[in-house]
Amino acid sequence: MHRREFLKNGSLAAVGGFAAIESTPTLLKPFVNPTAPAGAAQPMVKKSLKWGMVKEDLSILDKFKLLKDLGYDGVELDTPNDLDMKEVLNARDKTGLELPGTVNSFHWKSPLSDPDPKVREACVEAMKKSLQDTKQYGGTTVLLVPGVVKANVSYEDAYKRCREEIRKLLPVAEKTGVKIAFENVWNSFLISPLEAARFVDEFKHPMVGWYFDVGNILRYGWPAHWIETLGKRILKLDLKEFSLKKQQEEGLWKGFDVEFMEGDCNWPEVNKALQKIGYSGWASAEVNGGDRTRLLTIREKMDAIFKA
Repeated sequence: MHRREFLKNGSLAAVGGFAAIESTPTLLKPFVNPTAPAGAAQPMVKKSLKWGMVKEDLSILDKFKLLKDLGYDGVELDTPNDLDMKEVLNARDKTGLELPGTVNSFHWKSPLSDPDPKVREACVEAMKKSLQDTKQYGGTTVLLVPGVVKANVSYEDAYKRCREEIRKLLPVAEKTGVKIAFENVWNSFLISPLEAARFVDEFKHPMVGWYFDVGNILRYGWPAHWIETLGKRILKLDLKEFSLKKQQEEGLWKGFDVEFMEGDCNWPEVNKALQKIGYSGWASAEVNGGDRTRLLTIREKMDAIFKA
C-alpha cells in the first residue's frame, strides 16, 4: 500500500461483462500438494521487506548491512530505479542479503489496461527493464499490478489489454528466467480467487504466477480461501495487517493503521492454508517502515507470524 499510487476513489467493478470475453469457465479446483503432510515444511521461511521502508540516511552498502544485522534475509527494490547496479551487487555480495525479486515501478502510472497504446507501451518497456535488472540482482520475480479498472476503462477492456501486453513480456521472462508475479491490490480488477487463478492459467506459460498480498485481500475476502484456490500459482507473499473495525469506524484506508497480529488477519489459518498447498518460501513485509528500531520491531513481528 505504501509504495503504490492506489486509486482511492475507485470502486470494485462488477464482472457482468466478463462472460463476453470467453465462455463461462469450469470451476477451478484448489491445488493441494499431496506430498506435504501436516507439520512438514514451515510455510514462510525467509523474511524480506521493501527498500522504501528503510528510512535511515545510509549508503546502499550500509543499508544492506543494517538489514542483515537486524535478521532480514532479503530486500526488494523497485525497478526500474536510479540505484547504481554495481553498488547494489557489491552490497549484496558483501553482506549476503538476498534480492529475491523486485517491484515494477510503472504499473500504476502507466497501467497495462490504459486506453492509450503509448501508456501501455511505457509499462511494457519498463517491465522488460525490470526483468533484466532482476536477473542481474539474482532475483526470481518481478511483481506486477496487471491492470486497473476505472470509469474510462471497462473490466472487459482491461482484461483483453492486459493479456495482450503481458504476452509481449513472456519471451523476456523466458530469456531472463525471471517470473512475472501478479499481485492482488485495490485496482478493481481480478477480485475473485477463481478469476485470479484463471487469469494465470490462460497464459499456459510457466513464467507467470501470483504474488499474494495477505492484507490487501481482507477488504473483500479471506486470505486462506485465496491461498487454497491459487495454490501452486503463488510465487511469493506480501505481508501486511488490516483491521475491519478501523475500516468501518474510521474509514477504508485506516484499516491498515494497525500492527501485525493486532488486526483481523488470521495468521494461523494463513499458515495452515500455505502448508496445505505446499508453499515454503519468501514473505515480504510491506508496512510503514522507519529507523533501526522500527525495522527490528517489524522483523520480530514477522517472526511471530512465521510461527503462528
